[in-house]
Amino acid sequence: MKAYVAGVGMTRFEKPETREWQYWDMVREAGTAALTDAGISYDDVEQVPVGYCFQPSTAGQRAAYELGLTGIPVYNVNNNCATGSTALMLARQLVEGGAADCVLALGFEKMKRGSLGGGGADGGDFATSPVARHYGVMAARHGFEMTPPTAQIFGDAAREHMDKYGTTEAQLAAVAAKNHRHSAHNPYAQFRDVYDVDDILAARVVHRPLTKLQCSPTSDGAAAAVVVSERFVEERGLGARGAEAGSGSGFAAGAGAGAGAGAGAGTGSGSLVEIVAQAMTTDTEESFASGSCIDVVGQPMSRAAARQVYERSGLGIEDVDVVELHDCFSINELLTYEALGMCAPGESGKLVESGATTYGGRWVVNPSGGLISKGHPLGATGIAQVAELVWQLRGAAGERQVPGAEVGLAHNIGLGGAAVVTMLRAVRGG
Repeated sequence: MKAYVAGVGMTRFEKPETREWQYWDMVREAGTAALTDAGISYDDVEQVPVGYCFQPSTAGQRAAYELGLTGIPVYNVNNNCATGSTALMLARQLVEGGAADCVLALGFEKMKRGSLGGGGADGGDFATSPVARHYGVMAARHGFEMTPPTAQIFGDAAREHMDKYGTTEAQLAAVAAKNHRHSAHNPYAQFRDVYDVDDILAARVVHRPLTKLQCSPTSDGAAAAVVVSERFVEERGLGARGAEAGSGSGFAAGAGAGAGAGAGAGTGSGSLVEIVAQAMTTDTEESFASGSCIDVVGQPMSRAAARQVYERSGLGIEDVDVVELHDCFSINELLTYEALGMCAPGESGKLVESGATTYGGRWVVNPSGGLISKGHPLGATGIAQVAELVWQLRGAAGERQVPGAEVGLAHNIGLGGAAVVTMLRAVRGG
């Protein structure tokens, strides 16, 4: 059975403590927007997976109760930075498996200011951390420095890439410059300032070679997606609605407070987007055997997930128009280019430098601004990536619209580890 995204919504991603709101306020805003976008009510929803990392057990229920008290199952999901995409994957599996016809995937995070700790999302110590093995690989090869540990492990991966392939600091900075430039047109983005490569390089160093403007921030925010079956589409006439709304411009519902005027429903709102294929992978021996930070931060997981998605969908990276990928640090965007097959190993620095991953190039990567500039509330990130792709495939992304976008790919990864790749395709009327 096919699964479709019928509605999406999100809040603006913001610096922690910017607004006096609770996590359930964020979910009410994002969830209401997604339901409105899909043209349904919470009473139509049969199950709700909710992703988050920094709240206690059953926070998913507390958040979902803002949308309704209907007694349906609510699942609490935590998979580090891949939490949002994991909640979405559960929604898709429930629909494709016939267990439900309408599922609402929610993701949120209310974070603290400052860098994440090294013990995983709970900030615990290294000895008991679920990522202790990963940081052990880093420490064995590079030592351990008094810098934020996530920045160190990705920064060390960047050093290895530079040493092995000749990747330059300017190429790393080009990733961040591109994504900051893209975010200028995104009313949901935490940062909308534009920086050039020189600005990126001149920013404060967090862990060499990564500067502050190459690192995703801590963020507050929520995102939501309504996933429905073919049967639900037929019974509700959503296919006909999608055919009528398959083109246009503007933003889908759900910009929320602070997102800017004009970010309400565009003429592309409500059209269906098919989840063509999706895969999750976790660490294998390959992640640790080499002793390389490039492997331990997830490139093998991403490569395996992408391969599975290409096989299941019958589509390849050559068929994709727009990509939202996990640029938690600039180096991870380069590593992901290679994992997705956008270029050969070691060629990713040249790829971004060539302009192939921005408007006018072969793909547009992170039109939202990505994690670096849009923000990174862990539980919301994966669903927000799909929300952006839904708007793009509807032709409803306003000034950041990728011309003629028909196929989109999302990539979300978390240390510990999990990588989720999702292939999406526009549904057009015929």
